Parts: sequence; structure tokens; C-alpha cells
Amino acid sequence: MRHQLFHGGLPRRLTTGRRTAGILLAAAALVATAVPVSSALAEPGSTAEARHSRTPPYLNPKVPTAQRVSDLLGRMTPAEKIGQMTQAERGSVDADPTRITDLNLGSLLSGGGSTPASNTPAAWADMVDGYQAHALATRLHIPLLYGVDSVHGHGNLVGATIFPHNIGMGATRDPQLVAEEAHITATETRATGPQWVFAPCVCVARDDRWGRTYESFGEDPALVQRMESAIDGFQGTRTKDLARPDHVLATVKHYAGDGDTTYGTSTTNTYTLDQGVTRTSRQRFGAVDLAPYVTAVQVHHVGSVMPSYSSVQWTDVPGSTPVKMSASKELLTDVLKRKIGFDGFLISDWDAVTQLPGDFATQVRTSVNAGMDMFMQPYNAPRFEQTLAAEVQAGRVPMARIDDAVSRILRAKFELGLFEHPYTNRANIDTVGSPAHRAVARRAVAESQVLLKNDGHTLPLKPSQRIYVAGVNADDLGNQAGGWTVSWQGQSGNNAFPGTTILQGIQHQAKDVTYSADATAPTTGHDVGIVVVGETPYAEGVGDVGNGGHTLNLSAKDQANIDRVCSAIRTCLVLDVAGRPQIITDQLPKADAFVMSWLPGSEGDGVADVLFGKRPFTGKLPVTWPRSEAQEPINIGDAHYDPLFPYGYGLTATR
Repeated sequence: MRHQLFHGGLPRRLTTGRRTAGILLAAAALVATAVPVSSALAEPGSTAEARHSRTPPYLNPKVPTAQRVSDLLGRMTPAEKIGQMTQAERGSVDADPTRITDLNLGSLLSGGGSTPASNTPAAWADMVDGYQAHALATRLHIPLLYGVDSVHGHGNLVGATIFPHNIGMGATRDPQLVAEEAHITATETRATGPQWVFAPCVCVARDDRWGRTYESFGEDPALVQRMESAIDGFQGTRTKDLARPDHVLATVKHYAGDGDTTYGTSTTNTYTLDQGVTRTSRQRFGAVDLAPYVTAVQVHHVGSVMPSYSSVQWTDVPGSTPVKMSASKELLTDVLKRKIGFDGFLISDWDAVTQLPGDFATQVRTSVNAGMDMFMQPYNAPRFEQTLAAEVQAGRVPMARIDDAVSRILRAKFELGLFEHPYTNRANIDTVGSPAHRAVARRAVAESQVLLKNDGHTLPLKPSQRIYVAGVNADDLGNQAGGWTVSWQGQSGNNAFPGTTILQGIQHQAKDVTYSADATAPTTGHDVGIVVVGETPYAEGVGDVGNGGHTLNLSAKDQANIDRVCSAIRTCLVLDVAGRPQIITDQLPKADAFVMSWLPGSEGDGVADVLFGKRPFTGKLPVTWPRSEAQEPINIGDAHYDPLFPYGYGLTATR
């Protein structure tokens, strides 16, 4: 995500007034002792019975949630309600956390790469708890909800377990494993402070030129629906599970159609697909793009939904023009909330409201009235609150719409147990990046590998073989993990986080291994050549084909490495470390075996496990593999379907 300087002071009209020193001291004490909010409101020395009699219903955990929401809502001023609808980036308040109190902020987030100075589990928990103290210093002591992009593990945190990106998990065809991965991610995330994750992405990737293809489980909505077991891993399967220290509130994104946009329709920066226009009929939209959200809401009861930056234009409605999702009352309120029955809350994407037509007041008014509940306004929270307050006062945004939005947000906070336990439960903090968690990630890597070619029983390899390994991606954790790892875009050469590279995994299983990144070391005397090719990290539209030189084609260096190694060593296999299929039509005949490794994350040992037969190859393609870049978009069910490898393809190989 992008970061800007915070501009402007705090709006006086939305402050809660001067707080006493006693409240500030109480907030500081709460950090140290982790006392529930309800206890903080009791007078010192009061009996339990007297304290209970003075406890407002919203602070009484024995009162039904709906009644607690209603009671609290009835006590709130318009400014306090608008504050609950506002989410700021931590970078905008870190220098002066009293802004949290003055703005009545309901939520904070860490964007990609936004971390405490010391990027450790304890520092994360201390940071979030420090912000929480300032939220509890508000008049009504409403706790803060903290969100983070844990899309393949708690990726911002150095030391967290980093799993394969969703496209690799789609290749596993293993919903139980996906749920286990999400549960581990939830455990590591909540143990370090955040109680809310912007995951899973349930988009249906219909064009592999999209820079977010790897965030999708695949091109078939039925596969995506199967993998929504991730929601259960994050949230649990019962409402009361949310309050446990091993669960978080989940977010399905990006509603709806963001994987199905038409190439060349994006108007954001130099993107070509991301944030573009989904041109489709209502029937096809329902079958392809909307289907995963029906399952997420009606089967898995997801707590929040993030609308897409993208637009929808109906091909079966004469005169239809593109409408941004953040402005579509039809799709946000009429379809998602009323027809599908979503009772959680909608969180906008990063500053998404500013992409709508009109001035800022029009943008805010349009989105709120369309059904958006919470607004991710990273660096302009004061302006957003002032603007929405003016719109409400002028009668252009009904108070009933504000009350609906705030009720949905408060319900989530109650269900997460934040009013009873606002501070981080650190019971699981020692499990972050633990051997047990990394063992699950290693298994996920092994299950995600797809064997596309295996002539002459090249695989599995034997530990006794003399092996020559070439290619930068063989020994680069940053490339192996991809985007959304420590930073938003990820970073080549980032080996600062715990993990094993693919090369290290091979070295753990074979004694005689030579490595040459550029394949210039002598090849003589080797039994097998392994060339590791692929992409370098990117995220979102930055990785769109046609943007910044991105392409599906193999790089010239990768092609040269294949030529050198496969022409010199009798047995040659190629591994592709990438977030989407690459064009290998001309290179495939040069290799005896070809494996799609996706973006496996921190556990390169999992790749070696299948190469050497410790685990069988079971992965199946979650997307169609094109013969050329020009063949995109190509998907199972197309009238003219002639791919290099079809959807669902994958060989098996066992020792």
C-alpha cells in the first residue's frame, strides 16, 4: 500500500473535549494490567454487586449482543458514531496517538510494510496495545479494531510463518489444509495485536495477466468456494470462537468481479487490469464473480467484506456505464446485504472513496449511502470525519444509515470480546514461526507443487545423484515469497526473514550439489541439472502485464539458463517460481521434467520433499496454462479451448 505524509490538524468540531488527567492515568494503567473496560468504569473500593448495578448494559457481557449494541448506540453522539466508521493508517497517528482519542477512531490498520520500529512479535503487541489505550480514553471507552493484510501468513511481521500464496493453495485442492493454514495465521496475528485480517481473497482470476492472480485460489468459482474453508480457519465455526486468542475477524475481498476485469480498462496509474471494469451480464456475474460471496456469507458467516476498486458495466442492460463498486447501492445494499443476507460490515479499500466521481463530499455521501460502513482513510481521517459530519447535518446522509453502519461495526467488536479483553492476549506469542507451524507450511508447499512434465521418470530424484542447480530464484527467499511479504511489493534478495530457500531444501536432501545463479559454473560431472526460473516480487496492479515491463514471458536470463543447463546435462528439470503461469511453450521441449512451484513462501524444504519423493506430487492446476500471452484470457469452459495445459492438469510421481 502507498504511504503519504499526514496533513492537517484535528477537527475541533469532532473532539470529545478536554479529558481529565484521571482518565489518561486510567488508560495507562489499563495497558499495564489489561483490565477489562467494564472494570475501568467502576469506582475504587466498590463491591461487586454495586459495581454491577452501575455497569451500563453495553459493558455487561451477560447482556445479549444486540441489546449491548442498541444501548451503546443510544449513548453515542454523531461525532462518536462517525469516528467508529473511520479507519486510519497507524503512520498517521504514531507520532501523536492522542489523535485516536480526539477523532474517536474506531479502527487502525498497518498497510504493507507498516510496522513498529522493532519488527518483533512483542513490539507488535506493545504497539497495538499502546494505540488501544488511547481508544479507551474516549468518553465511552470503545475499543479499537486493528486490521492487517495477513494474506499468506502475518506477512508484515518478520519471523511469522509464510505460507504459499492462494494460487498455490488452490493447487492443493485441500480445503482442510487451507483452514489449518488460516488458523495458524490467525493465531500468529492475534497473538501480536491485530484482531482483524483483510483475507481471504475470494476473487475468481479469469485473466492471468492480472497482477493479483496469485491472490486467487483459481479460475473456477467452484474451486474458490471450496477453499473458503479459510474463513473458518480465521474466525472459527461458532460466533463465540471470535473472542478466542487463536481467531480473528476475516474479510472476503474484493467484492465483486476484481479478477474478471477487461484488459486495458483500468484508469489507475499505468495499470492494465487491476481496478478496471468488469464487463459482464448479470447472469454471468452471478455465476462467476458473485458466487464465492454467497458461500462466504451464507455458509461461513464472514464478518466483513471489502468492496473492490473495480467497476461493473452490464452488457445486458442498454446504456449501462461502469459503476465503481464503492458507489453501487445495487450491489452493496440491495444484493449483498438484503438479497444475500450479509449482516457484517463493509470496509472500503485503501482510500477507495477518492476514485468516485465528484468532489470529496460527493464521494463520501455517495459511498455511505450506497452501503459502505467503514472507510479506510489512511492519511485523511480528520477530513473524512468533518465531511461526513457536514453531510449528515445537511440531511444528505440519513442518520439511519449511520446507525446501521455503526451497529454492524460495534457488533463485531462485541463478538470479538474486545470490550472485556481490549488488550492483546499473548498466550500464543511463542508459537509465531514455531517449528510446528512451519511444518504445516512445508506440507502446504509440497501439496501445492504441480508436475507438468516427467519424461523418462526424471522425478523423483535420488539423494545420491550429483546435482547442478542454476537460477537466482533457487536461492532467494524474497522472490520465493513474492508480494505482501515484509513490505507491500515484496523484495528480491530479502533473506532477512526465517525460512529455507529451494536450494537449501535440495542441499538438505542431496550431498553433492553445485549452485550457479547464472549457470556459468562448469556443468561436467553432474547427473541432473535443475533450473529455477520465475518472477520477481510485485503486488496489485504494479504486476499487471503491460505495466512497467511485466510480461508472462520468461526473462532472457531464465531462457539462457535453460539453454545452457539443459543442453549440457543429460537429465534436466525446470522449476517455475511465479505467481501465475508463464509462457514456456518453446522451453518445455528442452526439459525432461517441469514443475510449477508457484510462490511457496518460507519453506523451500517442501519443494525438495516432492523432488526427492518424500511426498508425492498431487497438485493440480488451479488455472489454465496458456500457449502464449496473446491467448489470455483463457479459462475452462471456453468455446475454443486449446491451452498448453488444461485446468486441473497435474501428473503424479512417487518413489
